[in-house]
Amino acid sequence: MSVVENSKLTIVGAGSVGASAAYAALIRGSARQIALYDIATKKVDAEVLDLAHGTQFTGSSQIIGGSDISVAAGSHVVVITAGAKQNPGQTRLELADVNARMLGSLIPQLMEVAPNAIYIIVTNPCDVLTALAQEQSGLPPERLFASGTVLDTSRLRWKLAERAGVSPSSVHASIIGEHGDSEFPLWSRATIGGVPVLEWQRDGHPRMTEAELDEIAISVRDAAYKVIEGKGATNYAVGLSTAHIVEAILGDKRSIMPVAPVLSDFHGIDGVALSVPCIVSASGATPIKETTFSEKELRQLTESATTLRAAADSLRS
Repeated sequence: MSVVENSKLTIVGAGSVGASAAYAALIRGSARQIALYDIATKKVDAEVLDLAHGTQFTGSSQIIGGSDISVAAGSHVVVITAGAKQNPGQTRLELADVNARMLGSLIPQLMEVAPNAIYIIVTNPCDVLTALAQEQSGLPPERLFASGTVLDTSRLRWKLAERAGVSPSSVHASIIGEHGDSEFPLWSRATIGGVPVLEWQRDGHPRMTEAELDEIAISVRDAAYKVIEGKGATNYAVGLSTAHIVEAILGDKRSIMPVAPVLSDFHGIDGVALSVPCIVSASGATPIKETTFSEKELRQLTESATTLRAAADSLRS
């Protein structure tokens, strides 16, 4: 595969997440053409107009959109953000039923106009919906996957960088598993500037303890709840993380990030979409099966898979 020329990105859903993703993609130049689709005509037209008014300042990207599914025609990447939003105190899994029904009617329409696209599910619970959408669409798992824990990983790296006194780009640590309450950090492989996280220290930044790392993991897991309680939605960071994934695909970057395709024989896990380290390129998302885990981490991964499989099964019945 190679870099996609004259690339087209369609974002489905003009709510706070979809509009933020379109804004992030526009100012970053993630795609040559960006389309925003939503069934709410006035809303999507207004968002597109507002974004278009700023294109003098964003480079060469073009923004289009509307309430007709044809705006997605010819897309190389389709990002789905549409659905009921998460309310304060509500878990992502509690959104599953209404959003699964919405996605069930949307996927066939999108595949009719963009049959060759790579699909990224951002709508929550993204991992559960991905398993259902992949079954329905028949697409290979690498071409339909969830944004997973890419944002959670960014939250983790920001927290660790703040504590260690370094830039987030110097922190190499990941959140994997469910994008939700059973997610966990892959501490056994976490480093700061190549130094194992528990061994890092410098003036004013003493070594971290396992108890402190546990507290950081909890704060990352619960970060979205805090944001939603304060402002009603998470949108800016998820928009940026979505643009980051899109750029890895359209630029054929072969970036490693924890997105969530449906897994097959991944440390004994099959048939469930779970965030694990994947190579993201113009081919889509390919899990790195050579990823190693401690005994505790493998147990956590299996428990997370069990949680998501049960949620998906409840929607199939």
